[in-house]
Amino acid sequence: MTEKIGVLGKKSPQRTGVERVVNAPLPTVYGKFQAVGYLDHDRGDEQVALVYGDLGTDDVLIRLHSECLTGDAFGSQHCECGDQLDAALRAVVAEGAGVVVYLRGHEGRGIGLLAKLRAMALQAEGLDTVEANLALGLPVDARDYGVAARILEDLGVRSVRLMSNNPRKREALVNHGIEVAEQVPLLIPPCENNITYLRTKRERLDHHLPHLDAVVSSS
Repeated sequence: MTEKIGVLGKKSPQRTGVERVVNAPLPTVYGKFQAVGYLDHDRGDEQVALVYGDLGTDDVLIRLHSECLTGDAFGSQHCECGDQLDAALRAVVAEGAGVVVYLRGHEGRGIGLLAKLRAMALQAEGLDTVEANLALGLPVDARDYGVAARILEDLGVRSVRLMSNNPRKREALVNHGIEVAEQVPLLIPPCENNITYLRTKRERLDHHLPHLDAVVSSS
């Protein structure tokens, strides 16, 4: 642990870990959530968990949603992120309780917004999403889910039903001490603009996307 100099010249330990900073009501088109804000002292990222209802401790329905400005805010059809966020929030409300942890710093599977846009430009030239990252000298997936696990622990959650098609998210939560009782598919119908991207996620990143079979067989 590094140290910093306080105002009186005394050394004080630099804060580490994840700190809950604020809890505020957040009415949305889906329902009324509590927005619980956190500061990740290790990475400097500000994070938020959208909490709906009384969670309890076991088998809580959750989504770990990686930040995607183009999909979440701009409605990009290059990916299915915006539709997944919409579906996850609706599912939590329908369940009566649950959490969507919105993970900032995960843009482009952790490479950042500008690098993601560069990768998208390469994909427009014919590379797939994996090849594009590698061509830029970047990791295929640089995301870390430790902060998500710490947030769930702070919320009192011990085991989850994880809305995700990505087996790596399940493995990451388990490795960080969160039990995954069930992995709940979050399948979004593909469109012309993202079918190649989704096929690559299934074939090269091991995402469980069985709904693509009908599209593959008819193409």
